[in-house]
Amino acid sequence: MTFTKAQDVINYLYSLPKLHEKADLSYIKKVLTFLDNPQDKVKTVHVTGTNGKGSTSYYLSSLLQKAGQKTGLFVSPYVFEFNERIQLNGQNISDQNLVEIANQIELILAKIRRENPAFSLVTFEYEVVMAFLYFAREKCDYAVIEVGIGGEHDKTNVIMPEVSVITTVGLDHEKIIGPTLQDIAREKSGVIKKNRPVIIGNVPKEVLPIIQQKAQEENAPLIQLGKDFKIIPNESLTLKTKSQKLSFLPKPIVEGYDVGVAVEAFSMLGLPLSQNNIIDSINRTVVPGRYQVLQNNPLIVLDGAHNIQAVQNLLNYAHCEQKRRQGQVRILIMMMKDKDIAQVFDLFHATDEVYLTTIDYPRAAKKKDFPQWIQEKYQYMSDWQAAYQNLKQKSQTNDILLVTGSFYLVGNILQMETKNAGSRY
Repeated sequence: MTFTKAQDVINYLYSLPKLHEKADLSYIKKVLTFLDNPQDKVKTVHVTGTNGKGSTSYYLSSLLQKAGQKTGLFVSPYVFEFNERIQLNGQNISDQNLVEIANQIELILAKIRRENPAFSLVTFEYEVVMAFLYFAREKCDYAVIEVGIGGEHDKTNVIMPEVSVITTVGLDHEKIIGPTLQDIAREKSGVIKKNRPVIIGNVPKEVLPIIQQKAQEENAPLIQLGKDFKIIPNESLTLKTKSQKLSFLPKPIVEGYDVGVAVEAFSMLGLPLSQNNIIDSINRTVVPGRYQVLQNNPLIVLDGAHNIQAVQNLLNYAHCEQKRRQGQVRILIMMMKDKDIAQVFDLFHATDEVYLTTIDYPRAAKKKDFPQWIQEKYQYMSDWQAAYQNLKQKSQTNDILLVTGSFYLVGNILQMETKNAGSRY
């Protein structure tokens, strides 16, 4: 197969299977071996976590670029376009490079299929191979690699990173890497490698011993939030470590944790960067669709929170703002059918105005997919554009409007607002 257009590549990727029968790394390792192991030709930082791994990856990428490093970034999901998944120095991979890289992989797959006609990569494997191949071809100094799901069995776990990161451990993807929090912690600790430092963020105390034990087994130096570095939210966001104290522009506390983890991970790499440049890099970083403020009066925040931990964090932030502003919290939420819908809706306050919506996507929950008590309690608006515009107009200066539940909804609204503004957000 030969591709000529980027959209053909993207369509093909989404036509591939999502999972193999066995959750091992043999398929991706075979392809990477045929490609001369591009993942070993670039220094990497490996980032996992139930929440915060995307933000941490963006902050790390910015710090590396500020330090003069040619930096690759592999993240998911995307907000504006697929090409965001694979970035070089903050720029999305071009359509031309996407096509070239995919065609290179197709040549290798054709060779493998001569011996094994049924051989195939799943979607995420193909994307990971594309990223490693691109970063090696462009001779990156470093690449920040965000895990897809989990850690030990994730398709990105074919690298020997300079530093590993575990941002948080919470309940999400329980059917794949659970069902318990302990199972999830064990899976995520799979990114810890022998003699390589690991930075951990806001990890629950009950699973901390699992990660500590894995680090000890691998002789991996462990740097821990709350013990080795602290985040202090005041007028500004302050990071305090054993060797320095840095103050950034104000951010929600959970974003602050991600900042702290990113700065600590960067410090492990031994690259020279002044305190002023670290502060400037963090302050200038925009993480798409994560606590992204569209406007302040009323406060409109877009965040792709789609699991219990992330939604709870977002609501904590909104209710703190509510006390300060003395306004109304409104929430426009869309969720996927396979998420913990009932548990998420248990988190809302009685005074929150919550509105349900959906988008044109197979996994998106429609009204009938919500539990009966949710259908009866909250208003459902099938047209997400009309719902958003309605709530935006309804919100007064001191009110707060959250758009959440899915990066798909957040991405759609960001694109709509960008189009309305006549320029890219």
